Amino acid sequence: MTPPIFEELVGQADAVATLSRAVAAADAIVRGDEPDAAGQQAMTHAWLFTGPPGSGRSVAARTFAAALQCPNGGCGTCRACHTALTGTHADVRFVVPEGLSIAVGEMRALVLRAASAPTQGRWQVLLVEDADRLTEAAGNALLKAVEEPPARTVFLLCTPSTHPDDISVTIRSRCRVVPLRQPPAEAIASVLHRRDGVDPETAAWAAAASQGHVGRARRLARDPQARSRRDAVLAVPRRLTGIGAAFDAASALIEAAEAEAAASVAEVDTKERSALETALGAGGTGKGAAGAVRGSAGQLKELERRQKSRATRAQRDSLDRALVDLAGFYRDVIAHSFKADVAPVHGDVDELAGAAAEKWSPESTLRRLEAILECRVAIEANVKPRIAVEAMMLSLWRG
Repeated sequence: MTPPIFEELVGQADAVATLSRAVAAADAIVRGDEPDAAGQQAMTHAWLFTGPPGSGRSVAARTFAAALQCPNGGCGTCRACHTALTGTHADVRFVVPEGLSIAVGEMRALVLRAASAPTQGRWQVLLVEDADRLTEAAGNALLKAVEEPPARTVFLLCTPSTHPDDISVTIRSRCRVVPLRQPPAEAIASVLHRRDGVDPETAAWAAAASQGHVGRARRLARDPQARSRRDAVLAVPRRLTGIGAAFDAASALIEAAEAEAAASVAEVDTKERSALETALGAGGTGKGAAGAVRGSAGQLKELERRQKSRATRAQRDSLDRALVDLAGFYRDVIAHSFKADVAPVHGDVDELAGAAAEKWSPESTLRRLEAILECRVAIEANVKPRIAVEAMMLSLWRG
């Protein structure tokens, strides 16, 4: 029987079956039952969730963590499930990178936590989202814990793939891989309609426009600002009338990404700074208040450094979403060029894609699409986003 909590995983039947068997075996271990041969193989101490962006890697890992802690095998409604999903469970530790990488200090703290027994008698679960951002030193620190795991400790790692660029071969060899696929648009639309109350037409449009990304589909269906930003991105091909226009379009794209990123982190930044200042005695009038404030400069500076790194990551994520939308448009143009019988990614601008297909050769459209993909790779390799986007815009203009 499939635990109700796994209903969150859209279009992932194989992964759900694997995780359901593991939850049942884990529950038998907690109760002290002797599992059969299949049960012994169903549960292990380290798991690697892989799949493209939007496939639900972190959702799968979080729901699995909750199901392991649930005395009912993943009911999705009890206190254990709720606290595990929201990140407040005493025996579930999350490492969610806010910057461009996961530092060794953070990973050593995780490894130290792994050595302790679960406080509530079930499992100590350590979940690393975006484990592909581990530095080499952080990966080595994690490897030591994965190689010699304490009893009743489970490691859950999330990466795009099992390629050595995403996760070290040694860590990969210690984990059971749970591959997730890009969910079909029909499954995403069904979830938006059934769970979020989105009307069927909007749900179908958002599911197609998101290109298999469940979270992105939900934002497009419910957030007018997200739709406005997408409209601005899809207007780029029409704006590329010359070299000057290409640079203007690049500036507009970068500035929009910066504004979106700033808005997404502003509230969190303010709360973090206020909480730290209060903890350090800001506003106090006692004898030692002035000295405490003077001594807090280093901690405030470290907070600012972490917040700057988080803002940079948020900006790049926002920019990458825009590039994916832009790539979808050129994909639709190619589909029109070859009269392919496939549904468009951006159905609301399909007429423009058809007009572009009549104007451009398939080869020039493919070059434009490749320019976008190369821009994404360059930004991921830490090329300055403005330089990468300007080069891309010039390529899109030239064709």
